[in-house]
Amino acid sequence: MKQHSEPKDSMRVDKWLWAARFFKTRSIAKAAIEGGKVHHQSERVKVSKEIRIGMELTIQQGIDKKTVVITGLSDIRGPAPVAQLLYSETETSIARRELFASQRKLQNLARPDHRPSKKDRRDIHKFKHQHDAQYEATWDD
Repeated sequence: MKQHSEPKDSMRVDKWLWAARFFKTRSIAKAAIEGGKVHHQSERVKVSKEIRIGMELTIQQGIDKKTVVITGLSDIRGPAPVAQLLYSETETSIARRELFASQRKLQNLARPDHRPSKKDRRDIHKFKHQHDAQYEATWDD
């Protein structure tokens, strides 16, 4: 296991994202940065960007977007509880993510519980054809 070196005042953003457990590997962190998924002050960062304590980063992972303030620097990847001490998510970011999560849950409630059965599909097909026949009859008049 690596020994802790003396406290740093800056480090590369890709290494920090990996140590803070936002990404599983440094190469995935690098790809996310190059893909424009990490921003500082509303501008894309480069892989070699030096970050410092107090900087604010916006990180997009899948459909979630987090805004975090860097509270610590580490060049080793420790356990998750230790990694969570390296940053704090802003209140507005937490509220926004919770709002989007609740909206996604509400959208899923509108879906039917099951796929249509064979009988349901026949009924739907029959209904559509009756509706189409009525629609065509109004145009023939």
